[in-house]
Amino acid sequence: MRTPDASPDPDRALKDRHRKLWALGNYGAVAGEVIPGLGAALVEEAGIGPGDYVLDVAAGTGNAAIPAAMAGASVVAVDLTPELLQAGKDASGGRMDLEWVEGDAENLPFEDGVFDAVISCVGVMFAPNHVKSAAELSRVCKPGGTVALLNWTPEGFIGEMFGIMRDYQPTPPPGAASPPMWGSEDYIGALLDGLVDGVATQRATVTVDRFTEPDHFRDFFKANYGPTMGVYRGLGGDAERTAALDRELSGLAERHARTTDAGIEMDWEYLLLRGTGRGGT
Repeated sequence: MRTPDASPDPDRALKDRHRKLWALGNYGAVAGEVIPGLGAALVEEAGIGPGDYVLDVAAGTGNAAIPAAMAGASVVAVDLTPELLQAGKDASGGRMDLEWVEGDAENLPFEDGVFDAVISCVGVMFAPNHVKSAAELSRVCKPGGTVALLNWTPEGFIGEMFGIMRDYQPTPPPGAASPPMWGSEDYIGALLDGLVDGVATQRATVTVDRFTEPDHFRDFFKANYGPTMGVYRGLGGDAERTAALDRELSGLAERHARTTDAGIEMDWEYLLLRGTGRGGT
């Protein structure tokens, strides 16, 4: 373990808000019930197997860390939010080679070039400083090791959802980039330039069939997904704006939905990335 850089963090207040935001609701339900297969898809893309030493960055409740450990790897799951780590630890039952560590994606508490694979499944994209977190992914990866990411795209369902919610929030601080930009090929290519070699990307979709109707999706996210909960709380009981956001989120699901015998299903787009880490600083 490495002692993180103790220099003043200009994003400290923002990160404190993020930590509290992700502690709201029940992200484990979102990961486990809505997108349960995404972590395993990333682990497969990264080629993780027995003997690998793996870091899952912004691991949340372990939607990628747990499948990586089940594949036989020795895994460290790091996240800014201790409540999510505890939920993941409880879910894993301590039956695997899996360590849970509280830490900042922009200032990871690990030495240079330690891990065979560094992964993140819809996690590191939410760190406020994209440049710092990208550099950390490369720094802690062994030279020649694997960096693999799965991120929501700006054009996909979750990208659209964040675009809608942005209109109901205060203006973001200067320099704060939208999380789904990590799902843009051009953006992520520039972000990882000089840090990760041989970057290859592909777009794919996950079919979400958890909901019976558009309003069911909206109400589930209002009750369980921290960022959505935070937006509603920020409206401060403004009935008109709350109703408007309700309509927009239900409308988003309605536009993407296909009717099934059990309710609705939607395809949510993501970008899968794999490259070779350079390691070091």
